[in-house]
Amino acid sequence: MPLTGKQKRRLRALGHTLGVVVQVGNNGVTEGVVGAVEQALEDHELIKLKVADERDGRAEAIAAIAEQTGSEVAQVLGRTALLFRKRAKKSKFSALFKDDGQPVQAKLPQKKKGPRATVRKAGPDLLAEAEDARKQPEADVVARKKPKA
Repeated sequence: MPLTGKQKRRLRALGHTLGVVVQVGNNGVTEGVVGAVEQALEDHELIKLKVADERDGRAEAIAAIAEQTGSEVAQVLGRTALLFRKRAKKSKFSALFKDDGQPVQAKLPQKKKGPRATVRKAGPDLLAEAEDARKQPEADVVARKKPKA
């Protein structure tokens, strides 16, 4: 099942922070590389792949790996590709798809925001509080001074 544009966009957002899991060396696509990609897809579902081939051979290598592993290419950016294959059971990405394969609106996890300072407008009450606060420490300081002999 090919990915829709919205699904690819969501996967690209989730894959942005991922590190490269499999590197394809100068030998190209071998059985060992395909096996490593298969295992990584089974473990993670969404993986980054780095290809060391020349510019012309990169696209072919990425397409060959995707075809042999049954995965979808979510993104190709230079030497790096983002591959996705949904697990049949216990998928972390089940929120991305309905049972019929249609995309679902899934929200990205929001960053937790810390407490924000409340901004109060300077009104007569606030000015009076500030004036009282200014006077109080001065009175304490005066009281603490020792008289000169």
